[in-house]
Amino acid sequence: MTDRSALHDTFRLDRHFDAAPGRVFRAFADPEAKAKWFGVPSTTKNASFDFREGGREVTETTFDNGTQFGYYSTYTDIVLDERIVYTYEMTMNGQRISVSVATIELRASATGGTDFTLTEQGVYLDGLDNPGQRKQGTEELMDALAKSL
Repeated sequence: MTDRSALHDTFRLDRHFDAAPGRVFRAFADPEAKAKWFGVPSTTKNASFDFREGGREVTETTFDNGTQFGYYSTYTDIVLDERIVYTYEMTMNGQRISVSVATIELRASATGGTDFTLTEQGVYLDGLDNPGQRKQGTEELMDALAKSL
C-alpha cells in the first residue's frame, strides 16, 4: 500500500528582466517563444497550447532515463502584459505528484525592463515531489527565460 501524504508550501521568486513587460508576457503567451525556454526541446512535446482564460496547456517530457513528466495547466486569469494566474498538475510516469496555483506579476521597472514576481502555492503528493525540488526547477526555468529574452 502506498503511504499517502500532502505537503503544502508557498514560494516566491522575484526577478528583473532586461526586457519590456510585453516581451516577457509574450514569452509565456506565444507557443514559439515559450518553446525556447520551457522544457527540454529535444524531448518535450506540446500536446496542446491554448493561452486564454479557461484554456489548457499540456506538455510532456521524456528524459534519457525513460522518466516521463507531464505538465497540465489551466489559465484562470490573464491581464495583458501584467498578470497570469494558472493552476497546474505535474505527473511522473502517469502518477500525479503535485497540484499548484501560480501567479505571475509583471511591472515596468523605473530603471527599464520588467520587475517580475512568481508566487506558487502547491501541494506535493505522496512524497513523490517536494517544495525544494519545485523551487529549484522553477528557478532554472526563470534562468532559461532570462536567456531567451
